[in-house]
Amino acid sequence: MLSRHQQKIPTTVFTGFLGAGKTSLIQNILRQADGRRIALIVNEFGDIGVDRELLLGCGDANCTEEDIVELANGCICCTVADDFVPTMQSLLARNPLPDHIVIETSGLALPKPLIKAFNWPEIKSRVTVDGVVAVVDAAAVRDGLFASDPAKVDQQRQADDQLDHESPLEELFEEQLGAADLVIANKADLVDEGDWDIIETRIQKELRQGVGVVRASHAAVPLDILIGQGAAAEDDLESRKSHHDDGEDHEHDDFTSFHVDIPAQDDPTAFAAHVKRVVADQRVLRVKGFVEVMGKPMRLAIQGVGDRIQHYYDRPWKVGEPKVGKLVVIGEHDLNQAAIVDALGKPASVAA
Repeated sequence: MLSRHQQKIPTTVFTGFLGAGKTSLIQNILRQADGRRIALIVNEFGDIGVDRELLLGCGDANCTEEDIVELANGCICCTVADDFVPTMQSLLARNPLPDHIVIETSGLALPKPLIKAFNWPEIKSRVTVDGVVAVVDAAAVRDGLFASDPAKVDQQRQADDQLDHESPLEELFEEQLGAADLVIANKADLVDEGDWDIIETRIQKELRQGVGVVRASHAAVPLDILIGQGAAAEDDLESRKSHHDDGEDHEHDDFTSFHVDIPAQDDPTAFAAHVKRVVADQRVLRVKGFVEVMGKPMRLAIQGVGDRIQHYYDRPWKVGEPKVGKLVVIGEHDLNQAAIVDALGKPASVAA
């Protein structure tokens, strides 16, 4: 049997428009947690986003400050490398680890790019997408609006200056349903029984075969329905059709990683600037590692997402520890590994 640290941590992704009931559903999960340690990543943002205090105030021991991470820098599907991946890495560094991770996406998020990010090398071996749950406002679907307040959704769109897709509301609705493993048709108390044929026909048209639709009022859904689906959605991208697919076959190894041995450096600032140039030239997504600085008793940590490179001394070299510099480089599968190794594997003064 796998140990706790070898098992993949299941993650449930909740998608749906502003006002559909995602936050209420997550509050419900926390109330039913029954001792499970649940970490939350909340992606609604700005004044019109989900109020984080609602989750902190749910009255359950699982609603602790440290277990709720808010990504307020824009739509999660547009800021994967900058925000989502480092956040997941920080959760995976915790002790104890979470038993389950819940992600509440912005109503503007395209689910498929987020699911794809779970194939990032540092995440894939540790975490799996247990299920994608789309929350829809049943009364809005009945009325052909898809969201209870389209004007607020539009306001949300205008507030996100990092949004890199301009999908119409109906197209976003189709994207969310097309990626789902389960659909919660919320606000059933606002819908007459005779309206359900219209609602479910509209929903089912966008679903993959076998995806269920659960009716709910006030987001009251048993926990065992929401989690424990075992979908491994990151391994099932091909069936989750998107308007943004480019028509090419998508492999599950879209990301690659390798390490570069780094010689001792004499100028940390020059080396960080050199790493930044290489990252920009070669379209590297992420670098991290440690370097020896000549004459210094402490090792130099290097961390970078995109072209934002940080360097700092993190701790002294241990007695007997080899002062070997290494950088892990992560990017898409077509990275020019030879060029990157050649550029980084020499002192900055020589490379410049």
